[in-house]
Formats: sequence, C-alpha cells, structure tokens
Amino acid sequence: MNIRRINVEDTLPLRRDVLYPGLSLNDVKVENDADGLHFGVFEEGELVTVVSLFLGRESAQFRKLATRPGCQGKGYGKAILAHLAAICRQEKLSRLWCNARDTAVSFYEKLGYRQQGDYFIKQGIRFIKMDLSLDMSAMNAKRFEIIPAIDIIGGKCVRLTQGDYNQQKVYNEHPLEVAKAFEAVGVRRLHLVDLDGAKKGAVVNWKVLEDIAGKTGLVTDFGGGIKTDKDLEIVFESGAALATIGSVAVKSPELFFSWVKTYGADKIFLGADVKDEKIAVAGWQETTSLSIFDFLESNIAQGVTNVFCTDIAKDGLLQGPSTELYQKIIARFSQIHFIASGGVTTVGDIEALQEIGCSGAIIGKAIYEGNIPVEALKSFL
Repeated sequence: MNIRRINVEDTLPLRRDVLYPGLSLNDVKVENDADGLHFGVFEEGELVTVVSLFLGRESAQFRKLATRPGCQGKGYGKAILAHLAAICRQEKLSRLWCNARDTAVSFYEKLGYRQQGDYFIKQGIRFIKMDLSLDMSAMNAKRFEIIPAIDIIGGKCVRLTQGDYNQQKVYNEHPLEVAKAFEAVGVRRLHLVDLDGAKKGAVVNWKVLEDIAGKTGLVTDFGGGIKTDKDLEIVFESGAALATIGSVAVKSPELFFSWVKTYGADKIFLGADVKDEKIAVAGWQETTSLSIFDFLESNIAQGVTNVFCTDIAKDGLLQGPSTELYQKIIARFSQIHFIASGGVTTVGDIEALQEIGCSGAIIGKAIYEGNIPVEALKSFL
C-alpha cells in the first residue's frame, strides 16, 4: 500500500464508478475541487482508493472517499483517513469532518467520528455530518495506559532479552492476530517496534504497521530505524499515530527537533533507553556518556511531551521494572507524559508504576509468557 498526492482528474473515475454510477466525469466534480488536496491509495501500482481534502482555518473537510469494488473492507479507507488526520494535525487543525452517507456511519464511528446534527437529504441520498476531534491532549491526559508491545523481526512477533538479537523468541508469525487479540479485550494503545529497522538504520517492517493500522482501531506508535525525513513520512503514511524516536534524538538533535516542530509534539514519542542511567542507542548496542536527566531536560526544552524510558538491565528478564529510576524522572519532570518500559512482570508491577505517577506502562514479555494474562489487563483499561 502506498498513499500519495494525485491530481483531481485522477480521482474522477473512481468517484463516478463507486459513488455516482451512470454519471459523466464532469458531473462528479465539486465546485471547489481546484482548492483541494487529492490523495490516492495504490496497491501494486493500482489506484484503489481516492479522497479529496479541503483545509480550513480551524478544521478540514474531506469529500468523495471512494474505494474500488472488490477492494473494500481491506483497510484502504481507514489508512487514507489516518493520513488525512496526520496532515491536519501537522497544520494545527482541531477537527476533521465529512458529510457521510447513512450507510457509512458505522464505518466512521469505529474510527472515532461522532455524529453532528441531523440527517439531511441531498440528490436523493441521506447524509449526516461525521466529526473527528484531532486533539490528542485527551489521550495524554489519561491517568494510566496499558500499552502492549509487539516487536517485529522478519515480519514476525518476537521478543529479545536485554536487546540481544541472539536471544530472540518468536511468539506469533502473524502480528495482526496479536494486535486484534489485544484490541478484543479493550486495549487502545499499541507499541510497535521494528527491530530489523533498528539494526539496519532504516524502516523495514512498515507493512506490518500498515496492516495493523488498517485493520484495527488501535492507536499505534511505531519505532525502529527512523533516521530520515523519508523514514518518518513512511511511518505516518503507513498509519502510525505517533513515531517513536530514539537514536536520532541523541545523535542528530537538530533533525529531531525539526520533526517535533514540523509534526507537533503529540505525534512524537521520545524513547529514552538507559543503562546505569546513561543513554543507549543503536538498538541498545551502544551506550553513551549522556545522562538520562540531561537528555530529557534538553528535549523537554524543545517541546517534547511524550516520553518512555526503558532500562536495558531490566528488559526481558521478568525481574520487575526500574521503579526507583522512574520515580526520580517523574519527580524532576512532572510536566511530561511519562511511560515506563522494561521489566514489568506482574499485575503488582503495573499497580506500583501507576502509584508513583507513571502515565502508562509498555508491557511485552510478561504478557507473552503468561505472567500477566491478557484478561488481567481489563482492570486497568
């Protein structure tokens, strides 16, 4: 799947065939088409979905979303709407809306849209306004979030021990199945890590992200191998709600700060991996002399608000999280949305992290090994 800008003329055949069969191409144009941004989803070179976006001062409207018959129900519409939402957030707009046919209301409601006003009739078709809030502050304001982790190597769900690629265990060959299982119990967030990308230094497993973003309603952050503007673009185009950035923030801070400025702090999830309170990078294969506290201070000064911290010494060992370290970080930087990661082993660990003021916890191996049954997460959701 590839999402890119197209010309308005390219949208017209699908608009006509899907939405207004029997009309001419000229009849399916809208008055302000020339002012719109037009996008298409391509699968193996074939245009399968089109939509047009019209930006306003505070909100944006999309119109004429159409997916080729035979390709519907495969996540193309969801993926392109996530792409539009990312654009609108980048433009600092607060809402995204459309006038939806009554037959599509349930589709939009699953994506978080809400009905506004009453139904109305136009050209013999029943419509209602569907509206999506683009403000992620409500998400960030939640007291505590459970965020399961799915680590990917070769397209499979795996876990490493202490970041060692030689100590990996495959838990499921189909990450989408794992994501759907989490969603089924009420999980809303997902932490997706491209371990191949982290090792290579370029995004590799973006198709896994695309699959999960297109076929679940999970708010997914994605990291591993994001080194360039193009990598970041691929991640957002593939449906990530947030991009997880680690090494670049350490090695190329000016580039990282430019991303925070361009996309907004609500789209960036800063990963601070530590060993003995020093920052580690390159998939934990390199430890720096930079203190976690100095690192966070400089990034928060540039507007960063979403942070997670992983203590390498704890990760994958099922020996409990670095509660004391996290407590020190929260005491010093109370303004951030801080997520604990690494070592969570029992429900008691989750409760302890909640008690010290963490905004959430990323949990991986403890779930896969059965130490924390998926059903036990319900009490925190």
